[in-house]
Amino acid sequence: MSDILVVDDERDIRELISDILGDEGFSTRVAADSEGCMAEINADPPGLVILDIWLKDSRMDGIDILMAIKRDNPGIPVVIISGHGNVEIAVAAIKQGAYDFIEKPFNIDQLMVVIRRAMEASRLRRENQELRKRDMDAHEMIGSSGAFRALKGQLDKLARSNARVMLTGPSGAGKEIAARYIHANSPRAQAPFVSVSAAAIEPERMEEVLFGRESVERGHEPGLLEQAHGGVVYLDEVADMPLGTQSKILRVLIEQQFTRAGGVDKVRVDLRVISSTTRDLKAEIAAGTFRQELYDRLNVVPVAVPSLEERRDDIPELAAHFIDMFHRTQTLPRRPLSDEAHAMLQTMSWPGNVRQLRNVIERVLILGENGGAITARELQGDAEAGGDGTGIVLSGAVATLPLREARELFEREYLLTQINRFGGNISRTAQFVGMERSALHRKLKSLGVVTGALAGRPAEAGE
Repeated sequence: MSDILVVDDERDIRELISDILGDEGFSTRVAADSEGCMAEINADPPGLVILDIWLKDSRMDGIDILMAIKRDNPGIPVVIISGHGNVEIAVAAIKQGAYDFIEKPFNIDQLMVVIRRAMEASRLRRENQELRKRDMDAHEMIGSSGAFRALKGQLDKLARSNARVMLTGPSGAGKEIAARYIHANSPRAQAPFVSVSAAAIEPERMEEVLFGRESVERGHEPGLLEQAHGGVVYLDEVADMPLGTQSKILRVLIEQQFTRAGGVDKVRVDLRVISSTTRDLKAEIAAGTFRQELYDRLNVVPVAVPSLEERRDDIPELAAHFIDMFHRTQTLPRRPLSDEAHAMLQTMSWPGNVRQLRNVIERVLILGENGGAITARELQGDAEAGGDGTGIVLSGAVATLPLREARELFEREYLLTQINRFGGNISRTAQFVGMERSALHRKLKSLGVVTGALAGRPAEAGE
């Protein structure tokens, strides 16, 4: 999609324009009528179309062709040329989506300026679409478990409001994705989303980064809050913000204005604030490291983002999403997960949550085989790949137990793992382990396993 299609019923004009464009480094194609034009576009969409408005002995005129292009290939810019130009034709062409209108006989320099601007506008439009697609990936919510649906339901309600939100949850659970989801589905979606990582900014530079600065040498340098005007500012790990900065942020929340470092004029902003933390802010308040007033202002609507442990049912869906994403963004092989790999992912420990799962999938796709399904062996990592994968290594404690006690211990741990893997769903657990539901209930009772009353709540071993 980098060449230029020249459509004109006059052969001399077609060849003249094509030769000029060739001298300027462009590759070209030509067509004499609407049939040839549409055939070229359908075969391989060009980067730009130079289109004569009047085409002799053609089924469609230039306006008809323009409408067809904008219907089926809206990203292709079209420059209309005509020897019968008038204001009405130019207005009609622009209304139908033409980039510009040039009257014959045209000035070559003028034509080249229009073509270069049109090509640049097309390039920028494609880049913008790609950025929007990446942004969609950045706030795409993936999952179907009970815990996920409850979270998404809260976020959907919050997206319609302008309330301040405090997101809590473990590191890597997806708090920023939740914040971006709120922004993307809110009335502020077309305005900026600015992420402020309090932990990543040096304390002595915090205020300059947030509020900007003024100086005679450099003039006005907007800070992150000013850049977020009209949109959303996301305060990540807000507990890491210095006390002095906390006071100034509190004032911004109250007044929606601030003064740049080194300046005297007030800067007014319209912001929605979403914040997050992995820490216990009430404990931080008690320790004197976080301001109660700021907490009250930020914590209007608290939302707990569940850990991956609480939404194990979503792991296969998340893994498939990451496989597809890495295939699109890094051209890594799109490999399916084997049944054994599915089971292993759902039973592994995930202290790093969704971020850790993403990293594991990326590592396997980079280092693994190019073809075939991802195996459980690949997910074990280099440290665990030394064995043949067929045996079970007994710990010293288990090896000293009588067979009956060892078997009960194994059954208890195995069933606990499977129940938690299926989010507390006894029916699915029974189906997987090959037992009748009633028999599984009896077995769990005999082993002292207490299941959660709600799906997603971890099962526990009784006393």
